Amino acid sequence: MSLDPAWRGRRVLLTGHTGFKGAWLGLWLEQLGAIVTGFALEPPTEPSLFAHLSHARTLDSIIGDIRDLAAVEAAFERAAPEVVIHMAAQSLVRPSYDDPLRTYSTNVMGTANVLDVIRRRGGVRAAVIVTSDKCYENREQIWAYRETDPMGGHDPYSNSKGCAELVTQAFRASYFKAGGTAVATARAGNVIGGGDWAVDRLVPDAVRAFGQGRVLAVRNPAALRPWQHVLEPLFGYLILAEALLGPRAADFAQAWNFGPATDSEVPVSSLADELVRRWGEGAAWRVEGDTTGLHEARTLALDCTKARTQLRWQPALDLGEAVALTVDWFKACQAGADMRAFTLAQIDAYSAARRAT
Repeated sequence: MSLDPAWRGRRVLLTGHTGFKGAWLGLWLEQLGAIVTGFALEPPTEPSLFAHLSHARTLDSIIGDIRDLAAVEAAFERAAPEVVIHMAAQSLVRPSYDDPLRTYSTNVMGTANVLDVIRRRGGVRAAVIVTSDKCYENREQIWAYRETDPMGGHDPYSNSKGCAELVTQAFRASYFKAGGTAVATARAGNVIGGGDWAVDRLVPDAVRAFGQGRVLAVRNPAALRPWQHVLEPLFGYLILAEALLGPRAADFAQAWNFGPATDSEVPVSSLADELVRRWGEGAAWRVEGDTTGLHEARTLALDCTKARTQLRWQPALDLGEAVALTVDWFKACQAGADMRAFTLAQIDAYSAARRAT
């Protein structure tokens, strides 16, 4: 399955373009020939994938706060988008405990700001609002969550993502049901890939530890997570946007899960083992008990039947392939490679594999 060539020349507003997932998607959209305007805060880490990809020179990058309605309005005016992909967020569980108000204002009111400007401005045909697999009311169940399961979330981050889903649902029912703009939400699993330097995420913590000759400390080795390479859900967002632009747009204006294959829903310990194996000499991990007392879900899986049957989307990479791509990226970066070219090559290879299916 391949992406529509009609992305060429299409005007896209991408919020959160300075973050890990946003930087990957911005580059992919550029490669597809889209006219991309990005709106986000400064890159959240140093180093950053945004800087490695030279995005400040290759797309129209607006630095602003999604909580600032006037700034969001100005970004829309400048971008004049036909497609909006909203990814700007406070995206980490642990910082959400430290600053819940910022988490809610960013993830809930930021989403409301985007939807309200779409409502008032017009001209947007398709909007994909990216939330999280953690938006569900997690009952620590053994079966996977479907799009119709209740929203919830124990911690402020997870709960704010459930709230963002409900806000989107209300805007869709109140303002977009009659047509004009097709609005969908996308819920992805735990993504890994090159260029993620966030704190308190397993892969970047591992890269820092292995690169410095330290043993990786793992807090919750038994926690089950839906691990997937970043390109997997991004491909889902793109084909979802294409469906929202199509003749049956109303049929796709709903919530969608984009998770990994069942065999990639494994404990943290299995991912740590695979990282050690792929990294090679000097890599190791150990258990370090979590002394914070903060709640984190132990079991989380997504049912992606709807995406497979209605969008014809399914995972293309198993866990070993996802880890290999990730480790290769970081090792190339350490070796001083041209990371924009390297990242484009990984996108090309992934796209070629998709076309062959």
